[in-house]
Amino acid sequence: MAIKALNFKMEESDILDMKQVAGVFHMSVTDLIKNAVKQYITELKNDPFYRLTANVEAASEEETEEILAEIESLSDDDLTISSTKTFTV
Repeated sequence: MAIKALNFKMEESDILDMKQVAGVFHMSVTDLIKNAVKQYITELKNDPFYRLTANVEAASEEETEEILAEIESLSDDDLTISSTKTFTV
């Protein structure tokens, strides 16, 4: 896999914190950032919202209009919660 450079801006105090933490653990700031980003991405990918939406294609304009028309035709009774279930993911 190719390695590419990426530039971004951060608060100076955050940069100093990263340098201090990296120094204590005898690692480079680059490794600290890479590890932190990998951990954060893993957490986000485990989030139910991501897992439910990551592979869902956006609806076309026609599909969107059809869905909205269906929603608008629903009565208040149709929109009342009739039961709930809890799922652990």
